[in-house]
Amino acid sequence: MHVLNASAGTGRQQTSAYRERLTPSLKFIVGAAIIAPMVSLVFVRFNQAAALVFGVLAAAILIWILLGTAPRVRVENGELIAGRAHIAVAHLGDPQILAGEDAAKARGVGLDPRGWYLIRGGIDGIVLVENIDPADPVTTWTVSSRTPDRLAAAIRRAQHAS
Repeated sequence: MHVLNASAGTGRQQTSAYRERLTPSLKFIVGAAIIAPMVSLVFVRFNQAAALVFGVLAAAILIWILLGTAPRVRVENGELIAGRAHIAVAHLGDPQILAGEDAAKARGVGLDPRGWYLIRGGIDGIVLVENIDPADPVTTWTVSSRTPDRLAAAIRRAQHAS
């Protein structure tokens, strides 16, 4: 599936095959919201209404920061873009989809020190792709994904298109 988006002010068309934002899990967001009563307790001696406002405001700001700084994973215009890093899909081998114990191993003892990683806790799926560019010292790309099958399929489609 290709979605066409007009690039801002350039007049060019941008092809996007896959987009995902690696936001924290709901459990993590609820955990972050616990800051509200903690902040409220600090200010309750001075003013109860202000304590409530400060607590809710602190929790809202923390949750906004967590959601706003979540990295994005995209496959577009022949590139895999994971966070701030990007690589042409022509330099990538066949993507492997890992879940469960295999994904845990890839995030732990199976971690290649020469690889590049975008790993997020609370997201079980992993896409592991070999970097076949002999000039690049990075040997593999390991990317967390809630839909690793869709990410791997988007990489394959982009490879066939280029």
